[in-house]
Amino acid sequence: MNRAVAATTATVAGLFLMLALKPHQTPTAAAAPPAGPAPSGSPSSAPSTPEHDRTSGTFTGDTINTARGPVQVRVTLVKGRLTTIAVLKGEHDEGASAHAVPRLTQEALAAQSAKIDAVSGATFTSQGYISSLQSALDRAHD
Repeated sequence: MNRAVAATTATVAGLFLMLALKPHQTPTAAAAPPAGPAPSGSPSSAPSTPEHDRTSGTFTGDTINTARGPVQVRVTLVKGRLTTIAVLKGEHDEGASAHAVPRLTQEALAAQSAKIDAVSGATFTSQGYISSLQSALDRAHD
């Protein structure tokens, strides 16, 4: 009887750990819909309000302190369209973080916003990048 209880407990614990620690995969389908409308449209597919269509310039986001260090981005808008994103602060050049910044930049440019998915394995970098990006866009539209 003791062996049966021990085996059952070990099986349940093993299943729990396997499901709880399962690596998360980046949902590629979730990133695709926002990218679809932006490239097919004209520059007027940017935010539709006239005030946003006239917004041009360079805007620096807040410095976001993360567990992996500070992250800060600067964006350039031309007639309301997000054209470039530069990382000013962030020494995230190891592991998943090294691949996160280019991917986040690509998704943000395609979406024309900070409403993008975090990169799996680079959660802190992603959160810092997205928060700094949103603050830069907020400054652009104030």
